[in-house]
Parts: sequence; structure tokens; C-alpha cells
Amino acid sequence: MPTTPLIRIRLWDLPTRVFHWSLVASVLTVFVTGQLGGSWMVIHAKAGLAIIGLVVFRLVWGVLGSTYARFLNFVPTPAKIKAYLKGQWHGVGHNPLGALSVLALLGLLAAQATTGLFSNDEIDFSGPLSDLIETSLSNRLTGIHVLLSNVLIGLVALHLIAIVFYVRFKKEKLVKPMVTGWKEVPSGVSATQGGALAFSVAVFIAAAAVYGASGVHLL
Repeated sequence: MPTTPLIRIRLWDLPTRVFHWSLVASVLTVFVTGQLGGSWMVIHAKAGLAIIGLVVFRLVWGVLGSTYARFLNFVPTPAKIKAYLKGQWHGVGHNPLGALSVLALLGLLAAQATTGLFSNDEIDFSGPLSDLIETSLSNRLTGIHVLLSNVLIGLVALHLIAIVFYVRFKKEKLVKPMVTGWKEVPSGVSATQGGALAFSVAVFIAAAAVYGASGVHLL
């Protein structure tokens, strides 16, 4: 049986790839520093601000970015999920289940980082915006922050298991395209759009979000 010839397309643009690996580094940093506590919480807070900036950037880039980075291109519908489960989905970029994972991670990270802004450890660390709310509310948000961190660990673990499954059993390269930007597919076209202007807008909005979350303007 003849195999379908593959073509090489530009799948992930540079901003998407930089975002992805920066987010990986930031999440790893907040996890490690959160476990260490003490003076490491200063770095923990900075990494949390970085996550806020990265998530906001990705949300904007999901509207203004290149073809396969746009939410309209990969946000799954019930029909797409059903087709995928039946083995009838054919597309480029995130598959429907992968898209759900991406959206869940972005939403969870946004909630985790936001609660961290108002949290405290009742010793010598408090989030940059914790003074804006009452201590009782800050304590509740701290509890939610800790709870969400456990949920995040579970979701990240599932994400990694899924990657291993696709690479090992479905022989689908997921990591390499997120490094090089290129992927060989049976059919498809290279990503377009998402130029310098769109990138500048996304960076500006992300930077504004970090500035607002940092609490510097409250000093």
C-alpha cells in the first residue's frame, strides 16, 4: 500500500515557540521555588509575574498571531472532538484533545497566577496586590492558590504523558516542531499572518498586564 508523501510546512511561528519554552521554564521555576520557600519566594513572585505576561501574550497572540496559533483555528467543537475520537479528524496543529489541554493549562495558569497576586504565607511574604484586600480574603485566596498548584501538577503530568504517548505509539513528532517551527504533514500550508505589528501589540499588552500585576504603581 503506497504511503502518502509528506510536505514540509512552517507550523509554529517564532513567538509561539518562545512563549512555549518560556512558559515551561517559568512554571518549573515557580514550582521549585514554591517548594523551597523562604528567600526563594522573591524569585517565585517574579516567575509568577512572568507567567501572567506570557499568558496574556498568548491570549492576544491567539487572536492576532499566525495561522495555527490562532484560537479560531484550533479551538475544538463537539463535532471535531467526535470526529477525532472516531479517527476521522484530519488537521494541522493542535488536535481537538490537545487543544482542550492547551486551553485548560492557560486557564489554570491564569487563575493560579492571579490568586498568587493576592496571597500571603502569614510570615514574611505577600503577593504584590495583597494589600488591596482584607487579610481574611487573602488567606482564602492563598488556600485556592495552593489547591490550584496541585491541580496544575496533575494537568502538566497528563500533558507530558500525552506527548510521550503520541511520540512513542502514534509516531507523531510533537516536540521537534515546537523547537524548529517546521513539520512534515500529508497536506497543509505554511502558517501566515502574525507579523511585526501584531507581535508588538501582543508584547505591549502583556507588558502592561505585568506592570499592573506587579503593584509598582501602588508604591
